[in-house]
Amino acid sequence: MANPRTVARVAARIRQRISHCLQFEINDPRSGSITITEVRLSADLRSATVLYSLIEEKHRSKTEHMLKSATGFIRKQLGRVLETRVIPELRWQFDDSLAKASAMESLIQQAVERDEEIRGDNPVFEFVEDETEDETETEEASTDSPSADEA
Repeated sequence: MANPRTVARVAARIRQRISHCLQFEINDPRSGSITITEVRLSADLRSATVLYSLIEEKHRSKTEHMLKSATGFIRKQLGRVLETRVIPELRWQFDDSLAKASAMESLIQQAVERDEEIRGDNPVFEFVEDETEDETETEEASTDSPSADEA
């Protein structure tokens, strides 16, 4: 079992290299719309789950097929840069967290709008700035008194 810092370092390097391969080395137009969001590496460094997202989800099945067919090439490229005994087996998984976050954001926005509609124009809480007096007068009074050195 590897040190957790080592696992995190290797996972970050795998993410960088896969992104580089998809952007510059694979000649497929679908590879440009892929974003690698996370790499989950096992503690023994033998398997990695690569989470990815797409700009356009309509090409999801074609992109999955392209990634599966490019797995061997990507593993070969990983072998050139990783300093590990074993190159991890890659599993591809679509990351739908962006869609979930968008749905959650729209629900929050709907709740805020509904609250404003129920509350009307009279807000429950009003924020008023407190005006504080300068405390410089008290500081000046303390500096006017003679000190023990001057006496």
